[in-house]
Amino acid sequence: MTKVYAMRFFPGLKCLCGGVSSYISRKVSPVCGRLWAGQWMRSCSRTSQIMKEGNQDSIMLKHLISKIKSTGPISVAEYMREVLTNPVTGYYQHRDVLGPQGDFITSPEISQIFGELLGVWCISEWMAAGKPKTFQLVELGPGRGTLASDALRVFSQLNSVLKESEISVHLVEVSPKLGEVQAQLLTEGEQHLRHDPNAAIYKTGTTKTGLPISWYKDLQDVPRGFSFYIAHEFFDVLPIHKFQRDDERDHIEICPEAGIIVQNLASRITEDGGAALIADYGHNGTKTDTFRGFRGHQQHDVLTTPGTADLTADVDFSYLRQMTKGKVTSLGPIPQHEFLKNMGIDVRLQVLLRNTSDPATSTGLIDAYDMIMNPEKMGNRFKFFALLPCDRLISSNDTRSKKHGPTAPPVAGFSELQL
Repeated sequence: MTKVYAMRFFPGLKCLCGGVSSYISRKVSPVCGRLWAGQWMRSCSRTSQIMKEGNQDSIMLKHLISKIKSTGPISVAEYMREVLTNPVTGYYQHRDVLGPQGDFITSPEISQIFGELLGVWCISEWMAAGKPKTFQLVELGPGRGTLASDALRVFSQLNSVLKESEISVHLVEVSPKLGEVQAQLLTEGEQHLRHDPNAAIYKTGTTKTGLPISWYKDLQDVPRGFSFYIAHEFFDVLPIHKFQRDDERDHIEICPEAGIIVQNLASRITEDGGAALIADYGHNGTKTDTFRGFRGHQQHDVLTTPGTADLTADVDFSYLRQMTKGKVTSLGPIPQHEFLKNMGIDVRLQVLLRNTSDPATSTGLIDAYDMIMNPEKMGNRFKFFALLPCDRLISSNDTRSKKHGPTAPPVAGFSELQL
């Protein structure tokens, strides 16, 4: 009979059972910034930052050692949760972790086209749903707010199409620091917002484009209603449990929190309408050990200086599909380059290139395109996965549906965009 052992951290954080640090999968180390080739990495000097983080590192390490001495070994999931989101010294709580002075960079920060196309995706699905009077744009883990900003710019440019709709923006963000950064980008600034740190809606205001915007720490606090849920590099930082077996397979990773969240999304989509678009690096149930850390755009040992580096694990999309089976329709995962190609990224790039006469800007646009599309870079590493109402797609074999009306339009990104 196969035995399964839960992996745990032991006092002193000296070892992690089963070779958790084997790092069989790597997150991309980007070499270009948003529209400017090489800009991010050239300016990535972190000496002073590392010195400032020394005290925080000591505090987190002492906290973890004290916790283990008091209550015994902790699971990998608990270690991730403490290191990343502890209210006092958690990695995400008090720093801007993105960009040249941070530890990693994401596709929205590299190219404006990325967020623009996700905005187009929402509009495409809104049209396929019959253009409901109201809809919510909900982003889970919105980073600096760059993706939302680019998507909202598309909404504003297509105001003639959306003018009859009531649109609101809802951001699920646990980091006070990132919440401040998002507010600076998306609104007129923190001073123009209403704050109530003890409320479920801890910050509200109006975007620069005139839409109501609110911040939450938990998806459950977001109002129900027809919504488009965007989760870009969100699921990969949720705490995972690792289990090791004593046969030929090393171990598996399971993220119960991801299962709960995706079931919540499925329930909302089923009852209220809308869709969810998840973009992350991950696999279809084929990988085992993907737990790793990143600091200063380099891979970092997960047990070294806890609290000063990002901890992450690949998303198991087969698990997300299993958790929503029978509730919603799922599409994907498909590679990022395929999704963006279907969304018309080549056409958008050509438009931007025609509208600039600056050679440096043109070079930056092309380099950014290469970074997010090249299969050897981000293009194949990241995947797109969608959750849709069960009646969104009509089978070509359903002759009864054909008799009563046309089939539903294809889902943009997973087939060529049709507006």
